[in-house]
Amino acid sequence: MSSVLPLSSLCLPRQSLFRALFVQCRDGAGVAPFGRSSQTAPSAGTGALNRRNPPTASRKKPLNSDPSQLALGETAKTTLTRQHSRQRQRHLPPVTMATRVLQTSSGMMEQRSEIQMSSSSSTTVTMSSTKLRKVSQTSKVMEEQSVQRKTSAVIESFSQVQKSFEIPAGESVPDFEEKPRPITAQEGDKAAFKVKVTGNPKPTVTWKRESGKPLSEGTKTFFDDINKQHVLKIKALSMEDADVYKCVVSNNHGDAIYSMSLIVAENPAMDFKKMLKKRGVPAPKKEEKRPITEEEMLKILSGAQKKDYERICAEHGFTDFRGILKKLKEMKKKVDVEMVKVLKPLEDITAKADTNVVFDTILELRDPNTKMMWFKGTELLRIQYSLGKYELKQMGTKYMLNISSVNLHDSGTYTLNVGDKTLSAKLNVIDEPLKFQSDLKPMRVTERQTAVFEVRLSKKTDLPPVWKFKGKELKRDDKMDVTVSEDGLTYTLKIKDVRPSDTGDYTLSLGDLTATAPLFIERIPIKFVSHLKNVRVKEKGKARLEAEMSSKDVHIRWMKDGRDITNNPRYIFMREGKRAEIIIDDCDLADSGEYAIVCTQDSDSNEYVSSSNLTVDERFATVKSGMSDVQCPTGSPSELCVVLNDEKVDGVWLKDGVEVTDMSGIQVVKQGAVHKLIFNKVGAEHEGKYTFRAKGAESEAVLAIADPPTIDPTVLEVLAAHPVTVKAGQTATIKIPFKGKPVPKVTWYKDGIEMTEDERTTVERDGESTTLVLNKCVREDSGAVMLRLKSDCGTAIANLHLNVVDHPEPPQGKVEFLERTGKCITMKWKAPRDNGGKQVTSFVIERRVAGKKSWIKVGEVDSNTTTFSNDKVEEGKAYQYRIRAVNSQGMSEPLETEEVTAGEPIEPPGTASQPQIADITKDAVTITWTPPAEDGGAPLMGYIIERRKKGSSMWVPVNKELVQDTKYTVDGLVEDMEYEFRVTGVNRAGAGTPSAVSNSVMAKDPIRAPGLVKDLHVTDSSNSSISLGWKPPEVGDEPSGYILEERMKYWFRIRAVNEGGVGEPIELDQGVLAMPPPAAPKFDLQAKLKNQMVVRAGMALCIHVTFTGSPSPVVTWLKDGIPTKGKEAITKGNKHSQFLISSAQRSDTGVYRVHLRNDYGEVHYDINVHVVDFPRPPKNMKLVEEVPGTVTLHWDHTPDLADDSNTHYIIMKRDASTATWYTAADRVFSNKYTVTGLLPGRKYYFRVFARNEIGDSDPLDSKEQFSIAKEKEHLRLNMREYKPKDASLKPEFILPLKDHAVRLGRDCTMSCAFLGSPPPQASWYKGDVKISDGPRFWQTTANGVCTLTIPTCNAKDAGEYLLVLENPLGKAQCKCNLVIFDKDDKSVLESLVESRKAKHIM
Repeated sequence: MSSVLPLSSLCLPRQSLFRALFVQCRDGAGVAPFGRSSQTAPSAGTGALNRRNPPTASRKKPLNSDPSQLALGETAKTTLTRQHSRQRQRHLPPVTMATRVLQTSSGMMEQRSEIQMSSSSSTTVTMSSTKLRKVSQTSKVMEEQSVQRKTSAVIESFSQVQKSFEIPAGESVPDFEEKPRPITAQEGDKAAFKVKVTGNPKPTVTWKRESGKPLSEGTKTFFDDINKQHVLKIKALSMEDADVYKCVVSNNHGDAIYSMSLIVAENPAMDFKKMLKKRGVPAPKKEEKRPITEEEMLKILSGAQKKDYERICAEHGFTDFRGILKKLKEMKKKVDVEMVKVLKPLEDITAKADTNVVFDTILELRDPNTKMMWFKGTELLRIQYSLGKYELKQMGTKYMLNISSVNLHDSGTYTLNVGDKTLSAKLNVIDEPLKFQSDLKPMRVTERQTAVFEVRLSKKTDLPPVWKFKGKELKRDDKMDVTVSEDGLTYTLKIKDVRPSDTGDYTLSLGDLTATAPLFIERIPIKFVSHLKNVRVKEKGKARLEAEMSSKDVHIRWMKDGRDITNNPRYIFMREGKRAEIIIDDCDLADSGEYAIVCTQDSDSNEYVSSSNLTVDERFATVKSGMSDVQCPTGSPSELCVVLNDEKVDGVWLKDGVEVTDMSGIQVVKQGAVHKLIFNKVGAEHEGKYTFRAKGAESEAVLAIADPPTIDPTVLEVLAAHPVTVKAGQTATIKIPFKGKPVPKVTWYKDGIEMTEDERTTVERDGESTTLVLNKCVREDSGAVMLRLKSDCGTAIANLHLNVVDHPEPPQGKVEFLERTGKCITMKWKAPRDNGGKQVTSFVIERRVAGKKSWIKVGEVDSNTTTFSNDKVEEGKAYQYRIRAVNSQGMSEPLETEEVTAGEPIEPPGTASQPQIADITKDAVTITWTPPAEDGGAPLMGYIIERRKKGSSMWVPVNKELVQDTKYTVDGLVEDMEYEFRVTGVNRAGAGTPSAVSNSVMAKDPIRAPGLVKDLHVTDSSNSSISLGWKPPEVGDEPSGYILEERMKYWFRIRAVNEGGVGEPIELDQGVLAMPPPAAPKFDLQAKLKNQMVVRAGMALCIHVTFTGSPSPVVTWLKDGIPTKGKEAITKGNKHSQFLISSAQRSDTGVYRVHLRNDYGEVHYDINVHVVDFPRPPKNMKLVEEVPGTVTLHWDHTPDLADDSNTHYIIMKRDASTATWYTAADRVFSNKYTVTGLLPGRKYYFRVFARNEIGDSDPLDSKEQFSIAKEKEHLRLNMREYKPKDASLKPEFILPLKDHAVRLGRDCTMSCAFLGSPPPQASWYKGDVKISDGPRFWQTTANGVCTLTIPTCNAKDAGEYLLVLENPLGKAQCKCNLVIFDKDDKSVLESLVESRKAKHIM
């Protein structure tokens, strides 16, 4: 009977590691293997393993010729051992099966099967040959052929596959705690396989059939909860149920597979032919019935139970029952006598280098202590001294020799000596080239997980592995783990805690071998562990919104009503780990709205949002004690006091409807619910109507004084230090407040002359101020202005300076062009004569193309530069420029230039000068000329010389090449012939216009120039003429004429004349040249020279003066009476001089004098220059609590306060719990200030910095926190003696409802006081709708006060509200109006104040 190993067990899955593979076959029919005899077979089941072609005699021998061969229940075991090469991700090579069918002498069928498997591990498996009977099993071969085999072999196999390379602690690969066993049963019986499994995570159990057929209908699988077993149960076995069954146990870390056979024996009681027909096997040929033999009987009994022996013998008509039992027992005894029984011999192995090899054999030993010795060739293997090279293992009856990391030296014959048995096998080691058994696979890993790249080599190598990421070599560290397996074949890269930055290609290089695979990271979505929650706080309270995310590596944005507030300093943002928080201190109504936190993360386009609503409820109060009018003299202390019923409600003090903020001498104090306005010394500026206004409360009082007319000294200082500056053409309005009762007489003066009202001048007067209005101001309006206030009580005077500024005059003079090329035009001009009262800041240059009307701005330069280069021009094109001076008031009128050409147009050159005769001979004439005035825009290349005979019209060129010089000798002339010449210039544009024709000249030898004229004298003279005489020169040829010249110098004489005649003349001793008359120096005041200048530090200080004088005066500059030190740049001209400091500093402040002097006099002019800069910070801040509930700040003045009257201080405060600074006071001129409005129990920081017109100084911060101790208020209740009386009272209002005006989005609280007993029931109505029970409104009624609160008012809440109080004695009603206005609608609030008087009670 043939033991067939199902081929499906050899098809190993990819990426798996086999720990063990074991197959066991049992011969259930008790028939000895084919070819075995009692003389040659050493033991059952071994003869066929080593003989492929047994002798013919053996094959023809009858099966029952030797009864001793019959052994009931004899077992033939076949073991398949496969040494795995630990190479993952590879396929096993094809399996080749050869089958031969032999015919025995008795007509029985026998089958011989060999299975040869060639793989990279060179493992050979040979299957023994046995006779076929009863059980059918199908094996698959490569040729896709199917062969039916009858077998009763018992098969068991176990395999375990590990998927995970690292198994966490506490988890394990699935395994069998109780294994199923093969079953042999007859048709019609029941069969059950039971297993108990282990593994973590809990594994799943699946049952399959090796043949691939589905489980039969009578098969049931279930889990036994009592015995904790998985059961496969089959009822009413049939021959179709015979198969090898597999139990597959799986979890995340691997699979465990146990295969076992189910053998179904024929039931003799069943019709054999019917069963064959049922199984679908072709019916055999009809044979004659013959008696059963002993051998057949033994085979039948070997597969049955002892209780059925007698019944089976009776059914088959076998009568020698006792004899058959005796032979069955003798056969068992003979098998038990052998000491060593070889069930599976050693097999030859072919393996690759650097792999592990296992020689295995299956032995049954009578004595377990039988000694075993292994040899390689003839040399005994010393296992214990091999350092792990050799290892002996035993698994049941299976004995193994493990050889690790084989190489070529390990090839040879290995022998096992055990008892009297000797087993041998050969090892053949093959060395293959290094290569990758599998490629790196792309990995897709979730963020924060571990990514594993793994590749396996064909053999070990000493080459160092190099892992790279984005071209950079990776080293082993806490994040990267680079490992090599123990066998040196598997290379692993583990990337722990992967992040988006780890995305990319990873490469492994081993020498020339390279493998690359990408890594993809999937981001973990952000989840909100806790969302933002809705919050409701009172005004001035603190709001806190917080959320917690699932990750801390997120980007956060905060939104309010859809707008990003992440960078808004109004809010405090906290971030700690996964938690994010927004804090809003001192909440106001505008802080109400929807807040949202938006979370994003890198490599994730999604936005994760959590939102909530913040509701800020408005606080309201009522006046418990109001103010009363106050009258006091100037300089006396006073205060106004209001008491509210709520200490947390802030109020606003207003003077004549204007909020009191920075008035000197006034302190705003808040002590709990008491609000005070304290006047240290009451002055005229304090007189007026004061209003304290809080939410729901208002109180008014008048403060009045009576004093002589006075003007605030601060105003006088400001007017004296800062001139009133106004633009020309605009209206100058000078308003000076004063105080005094009765109202004084107002008189205005300009330059000492009283100003009267006219079309341009208007004087306005009222009880507190006077205003001078000058319409359409001109520069001449500049000057000293004085206001005189006079009454019976005294006189007050205010002086100021009016400065009218205008745009500057145009730049002076004609524009000079310094450069005119085809690439650039450079021009120069002079600064304007009058800068308009303001420093010229820049010059604007405009341009237009000649013939065009539109001007284009081409540049702008600062006031110190009076040149400009325009490099964006086209060669040959004509342009016109205009220049405007710019100051802070605007632009001057333009100074236009003449048209100028960029480079000149490229045209033929102009006309050269008339040729002049330089030398004459009889055959040649030398001529000279000057180049053309215009070269046509391109350099001259040369000249063409032409001649003609006098009287002829034909010109003949005399030069073949262009003449480069301006002198040329024309030869080849005819003597005594008259000639004329002309010259033509040539450039790259061509020949120009010929010059004028030269004077005719006769070709003859030259005439010498005449010598010196002799004896020049006056021969005669008259009033209109002078006659001169001279003698011809004695040297040279005879002159043809003379040239007379004269000099322009005049002599004068004068004589008196009358009727009696003419007197004697008198004349000047020397001639007189034409020149202006002498004059003393004088400044040109028409240039509007300023006598005061304010310059910002770092800017240029430029003083420009113009003057007259003949001769030109000497200019000297002085600062504070001392000549300047050379830091400046001084430019001097005949009629102007300029003083320039490019970067002014504070030290440059002073009086600058320009001194002019010549022979006829001297004069000077003073300019007061003040250089301003950022103020220096104050120092040494001290905090003192002089008044309870307040803090007084002391500090040292900044040094700049004395120099600049505009310098003042800003006081700021900050709650220690926030990072936002709030202004406590502005325009503080002293070095002391008391801060009020501090909340008891809170800690504050304070800051002081100086401010002037330029900006702010560095801040001076308090070093320590300041806090006010929280005091408990002690209330005293004075109660009158109680007199019993009838408490019943009809409801009535003692303090009715008031009309309310509330800004949109804020809360509104309406309150009223009432009497009534028993306590009345309160009902609120809006219009005709009852709102008492509405969820939007809050109402309370307690202690005689009824309150209705409307949170977050909107436009729909406006309207009339009605309160109805009702008890058994009656009812009372009260109405009020609610107006909702926006923040810019102030008129609504004013109208509401007036309408409060119209309130009525029903």
